[in-house]
Amino acid sequence: MDWLTELRRKRFMDPATAVLYLVPAAAIIAVFRLAPIASAFLVSFFDVRMGRLRGFIGLAHYTRLFQDPVFWSSLGTTAYYVIGVVPLSLFLALFAAVLLNQRIRALGFYRTVYFLPVVTSLVAVSVVWKWIFHPRLGLLNYVITLSGGRALQWLEEPRGVFDMIAGAAGWTWWPGWLAGPSLALVAVVIVSVWRGIGYNIVIFLAGLQNIPDQYYEAARIDGASPRQMFWRITWPLLSPTTFYVLLSTTIVSFQVFTQIYLMTGPPIGGPMGTTKVTVYYLFEKGFDAGGNMGYASAVALVLFAIILSLTLLQRRVVEQRVHY
Repeated sequence: MDWLTELRRKRFMDPATAVLYLVPAAAIIAVFRLAPIASAFLVSFFDVRMGRLRGFIGLAHYTRLFQDPVFWSSLGTTAYYVIGVVPLSLFLALFAAVLLNQRIRALGFYRTVYFLPVVTSLVAVSVVWKWIFHPRLGLLNYVITLSGGRALQWLEEPRGVFDMIAGAAGWTWWPGWLAGPSLALVAVVIVSVWRGIGYNIVIFLAGLQNIPDQYYEAARIDGASPRQMFWRITWPLLSPTTFYVLLSTTIVSFQVFTQIYLMTGPPIGGPMGTTKVTVYYLFEKGFDAGGNMGYASAVALVLFAIILSLTLLQRRVVEQRVHY
């Protein structure tokens, strides 16, 4: 049997064999990832309307894009959305994962409940939450009015939340971006955090369970409190998991579309366009406004460059604090 073991070892160490194993995955990535990116890059230099190529126009789409105030407004709305979703998703998922990592009854049930929204169709989630936010028939406004509060126009309110809070307190607030994201966008943020938190909880749970118990036992012997053990042991050793969740959640947040379209969608992207994120703007130009696929491709590539730059910046700055 020694010759057979040696034959298997040499076979799996053969570079040609390794390449053959990589070919199927590489082909899928090339066809469904790299080819569309290359195609969008080429199309962005042409005038393509309603599926018809009308000619080469060079950088005209990019020049028009950077001069379009609606594009910059959509970027600002996307930034508001990302700033709302990413910190909330990380904090709530970590908090829930720490609780679920304890020895409690019905632990499997709680883990299942938290993960159910992840496997539920995003279309179904968006439709159900749209009814929950309904100004007259919605469950949320019913609870608010039952508690003595005033019903809100959740998905129809264009005012910024900071402006609304200041107005309720009788203060004067600044207009523009300082007014904050619209209440409609905040409602979408709530849905996105609720829907995606289960996935992040599973990732954090895996990271927590990979931390050796010996560290906690030694800390207890030294008289460390639970808070000290979290900040001195759990948080540093969980940093690779936190870094991964930060990167993935940021990338996914920049690509939000489905819940925006279904909850606040046509014709202009929410009340007075206050939920028109960049991907919705891309969809509008590529499919609604005359099918200008060349311009939509330029928008997609600019968004790709922004996400890539931000990801590289996160790796450069945040990864230095990661303890592997």
